[in-house]
Amino acid sequence: MNNNYNSLKLVIFGAGRWGKNHIKTAASLLPNENITVVDLNPSTGELVNSISDKIDFTSNFEHSALDFNIAIVATPAETHYQLAKDLLNSGKHVLVEKPITLRADEAGELEELSIKKNLKLMVGHVLLYHPAIIEMKKKIQNGLIGDLQYIYSNRLNLGAIRSEENSLWSFAPHDISIIQSIVNDNPTSIHAHGGDFIQNGIEDTTLTFLTYPNNIKAHIFVSWLHPFKEQRLVVIGDKGMIVFEDSLKTNKLKFYKKGFEVKNGTVEKFDSEFEVVDFNSDKQPLSEEHRHFYDSVLNDTQPLTDGKHAAEVLKILEEATKSLKN
Repeated sequence: MNNNYNSLKLVIFGAGRWGKNHIKTAASLLPNENITVVDLNPSTGELVNSISDKIDFTSNFEHSALDFNIAIVATPAETHYQLAKDLLNSGKHVLVEKPITLRADEAGELEELSIKKNLKLMVGHVLLYHPAIIEMKKKIQNGLIGDLQYIYSNRLNLGAIRSEENSLWSFAPHDISIIQSIVNDNPTSIHAHGGDFIQNGIEDTTLTFLTYPNNIKAHIFVSWLHPFKEQRLVVIGDKGMIVFEDSLKTNKLKFYKKGFEVKNGTVEKFDSEFEVVDFNSDKQPLSEEHRHFYDSVLNDTQPLTDGKHAAEVLKILEEATKSLKN
């Protein structure tokens, strides 16, 4: 396996709130002289220089003059499609922040283009690179909780309020991407409900219900109008339940041997104390996401969160939005 990152030359487009995190992460993994940051705000150069004086900065988005072979797009979501398309057409491997585009058909078009050009296209669904989620999936695949029955996710907090997107589009892509990865199938029905209390037409809270084949159900509750922070994912099977609570400081991942079983025609409850599930908490999800992108380019492997996965998440978001507005 080739993990020599010296041959990679990266351009990061966008140095906003999340773009800054990409810059810092790239600076910790790649030779800093191999990194260029592009942002429309000229004063962002000071921020880049404070991270590393070896990183180049420009406010000129005309990328044809830049020397690079991989790119990260962290610009506003409405710019993702055209910028990613231009980069793929110019022969660059691309990691695009979520959402990869604002329309599923555009995401599908980008995926087809990447295949045609033999380039890597990846979306930044960063929680799929969280070591706790990776360990959770491994335990589920190894049969720890038995057959999947029900999944629910709460992603709740007070703010920050968005004006360009509702809470569904702001928070739910993370949860949809995880549920899709765990179930490894597409939902057969999608229903969503919500309420707009602060800004007309922009839902502050939404509840989305997903039905999957084999009688697997899921729901996603997201809100920025909530008194405290909660990030909880619960996966229930017929042999037990596994819970990830990222908002906790310790014991984030737990297994509960709880549930019901039929004995002699009678439904009986089984209930044991939880067990803490260990995972490598030293690994940072964004760093793991970057490594996965770089390794997929160097070793010509398919990214976990490729364009096909990104399009599936967008299709679910679009169907949920239709249901929400109706």
